[in-house]
Amino acid sequence: MAKLQKYSPQRGKTARVEEPAITYPIIKKTVQVADYTYKKMKKVADLVPFTQAEWANMLHLSERTLQRYAKNNSSFEGIYTDRILLLQEMIQLGLETFTDAQAFYRWLKKEKPVMGQTLNFASLYSDRGIQEIIDQLIRIQQGVYA
Repeated sequence: MAKLQKYSPQRGKTARVEEPAITYPIIKKTVQVADYTYKKMKKVADLVPFTQAEWANMLHLSERTLQRYAKNNSSFEGIYTDRILLLQEMIQLGLETFTDAQAFYRWLKKEKPVMGQTLNFASLYSDRGIQEIIDQLIRIQQGVYA
């Protein structure tokens, strides 16, 4: 029979448990906020089949205001640029995940129960909702889809 030894921590050292961490890809780009024109936003918009009304709702603008931005190729204010960049990150992840814009769009339109809440297209109307969609896309890519 083996002799049991009493465990005693070493002085000055604390015991800790280490687990492997999951790293998530982070997409960061430096963009001049004052220089984000409608043409730049249109390049993002052309990647997915969102309607102009859907873009207006996601940006909290009226369709008419969005049309004025298009007509004059105006620069967006900072708050709208931030939302467009967040949506761009989500769209890039969505296209990487689904490889087809229509499939990604259909997935966004479906109601998805995720961790006690429902994600759907209306989730894109808030920064938090967009981030939750991004988190869900990362989970799908990592194989931990809830």
